[in-house]
Amino acid sequence: MHEMALCEGIMEIIEEEARRHSFSKVRTVFLEIGALSHVAAEAVKFCFPVVAARTIADGALLEIVELPGLAWCMACSSSVEIAQRYAPCPCCGSYKLQVTAGEEMCLKELEIE
Repeated sequence: MHEMALCEGIMEIIEEEARRHSFSKVRTVFLEIGALSHVAAEAVKFCFPVVAARTIADGALLEIVELPGLAWCMACSSSVEIAQRYAPCPCCGSYKLQVTAGEEMCLKELEIE
Protein backbone atom coordinates (compact mmCIF):
# COMPACT_ATOMS: atom_id res chain seq x y z
CA MET A 1 0.00 0.00 0.00
CA HIS A 2 1.94 3.02 -1.28
CA GLU A 3 -0.70 5.37 0.15
CA MET A 4 0.97 5.04 3.58
CA ALA A 5 4.24 6.33 2.11
CA LEU A 6 2.34 9.12 0.36
CA CYS A 7 0.76 10.15 3.67
CA GLU A 8 4.21 10.18 5.26
CA GLY A 9 5.35 12.51 2.47
CA ILE A 10 2.36 14.75 3.09
CA MET A 11 3.29 14.94 6.77
CA GLU A 12 6.85 15.91 5.86
CA ILE A 13 5.50 18.78 3.77
CA ILE A 14 3.17 19.86 6.59
CA GLU A 15 5.99 19.81 9.14
CA GLU A 16 8.26 21.80 6.82
CA GLU A 17 5.52 24.40 6.30
CA ALA A 18 4.97 24.56 10.08
CA ARG A 19 8.67 25.33 10.59
CA ARG A 20 8.64 27.90 7.79
CA HIS A 21 5.44 29.69 8.88
CA SER A 22 5.53 29.04 12.65
CA PHE A 23 2.19 27.34 13.23
CA SER A 24 1.59 24.59 15.77
CA LYS A 25 -1.71 22.92 14.83
CA VAL A 26 -3.36 21.81 11.60
CA ARG A 27 -7.15 21.65 11.61
CA THR A 28 -7.85 20.63 7.99
CA VAL A 29 -5.73 19.28 5.14
CA PHE A 30 -7.04 19.83 1.59
CA LEU A 31 -5.67 17.31 -0.88
CA GLU A 32 -6.34 17.01 -4.62
CA ILE A 33 -6.06 13.56 -6.20
CA GLY A 34 -6.34 13.02 -9.95
CA ALA A 35 -8.39 10.13 -11.34
CA LEU A 36 -5.35 8.87 -13.27
CA SER A 37 -2.86 9.19 -10.38
CA HIS A 38 -3.10 5.56 -9.21
CA VAL A 39 -3.79 6.82 -5.69
CA ALA A 40 -6.77 5.31 -3.89
CA ALA A 41 -8.55 8.13 -2.03
CA GLU A 42 -10.14 5.69 0.43
CA ALA A 43 -6.72 4.25 1.31
CA VAL A 44 -5.36 7.76 1.89
CA LYS A 45 -8.33 8.51 4.18
CA PHE A 46 -7.51 5.34 6.12
CA CYS A 47 -3.74 5.95 6.35
CA PHE A 48 -3.67 9.67 7.08
CA PRO A 49 -4.93 9.55 10.71
CA VAL A 50 -2.38 6.83 11.50
CA VAL A 51 0.50 8.88 10.09
CA ALA A 52 -0.80 12.13 11.65
CA ALA A 53 -1.11 10.66 15.16
CA ARG A 54 1.00 12.54 17.71
CA THR A 55 1.99 15.24 15.19
CA ILE A 56 0.77 18.78 14.60
CA ALA A 57 -1.90 17.25 12.34
CA ASP A 58 -3.25 14.86 14.97
CA GLY A 59 -7.04 14.93 14.65
CA ALA A 60 -6.97 17.05 11.49
CA LEU A 61 -9.79 16.63 9.01
CA LEU A 62 -8.69 15.37 5.60
CA GLU A 63 -10.67 16.86 2.70
CA ILE A 64 -10.01 15.14 -0.63
CA VAL A 65 -11.04 16.69 -3.93
CA GLU A 66 -11.00 14.11 -6.72
CA LEU A 67 -10.02 15.62 -10.06
CA PRO A 68 -11.11 14.10 -13.40
CA GLY A 69 -8.76 12.65 -15.97
CA LEU A 70 -8.51 14.88 -19.02
CA ALA A 71 -7.00 14.16 -22.42
CA TRP A 72 -6.64 15.71 -25.86
CA CYS A 73 -7.64 13.51 -28.79
CA MET A 74 -5.14 13.67 -31.66
CA ALA A 75 -7.71 12.25 -34.07
CA CYS A 76 -10.62 14.67 -33.58
CA SER A 77 -8.84 17.52 -31.70
CA SER A 78 -11.26 17.34 -28.77
CA SER A 79 -10.45 17.89 -25.13
CA VAL A 80 -12.21 15.03 -23.32
CA GLU A 81 -12.71 13.60 -19.85
CA ILE A 82 -11.50 10.02 -19.35
CA ALA A 83 -11.96 7.69 -16.39
CA GLN A 84 -8.87 5.57 -17.04
CA ARG A 85 -5.78 5.40 -19.20
CA TYR A 86 -6.08 3.73 -22.58
CA ALA A 87 -9.79 4.46 -22.76
CA PRO A 88 -11.06 5.46 -26.20
CA CYS A 89 -12.07 9.01 -27.04
CA PRO A 90 -15.73 9.43 -26.10
CA CYS A 91 -16.23 11.65 -29.16
CA CYS A 92 -14.68 9.59 -31.98
CA GLY A 93 -13.54 6.27 -30.48
CA SER A 94 -9.85 6.84 -31.25
CA TYR A 95 -7.18 5.60 -28.84
CA LYS A 96 -4.78 8.41 -29.77
CA LEU A 97 -5.17 10.40 -26.58
CA GLN A 98 -2.65 12.65 -24.87
CA VAL A 99 -3.31 12.90 -21.12
CA THR A 100 -3.43 16.56 -20.05
CA ALA A 101 -4.65 16.35 -16.43
CA GLY A 102 -5.63 13.93 -13.71
CA GLU A 103 -2.24 12.40 -12.87
CA GLU A 104 -1.51 14.78 -10.02
CA MET A 105 -1.73 14.58 -6.27
CA CYS A 106 -1.37 17.97 -4.63
CA LEU A 107 -1.45 19.24 -1.06
CA LYS A 108 -3.59 22.24 -1.93
CA GLU A 109 -4.26 24.01 1.36
CA LEU A 110 -3.90 23.78 5.13
CA GLU A 111 -6.28 25.25 7.69
CA ILE A 112 -4.15 26.04 10.73
CA GLU A 113 -4.36 27.49 14.22
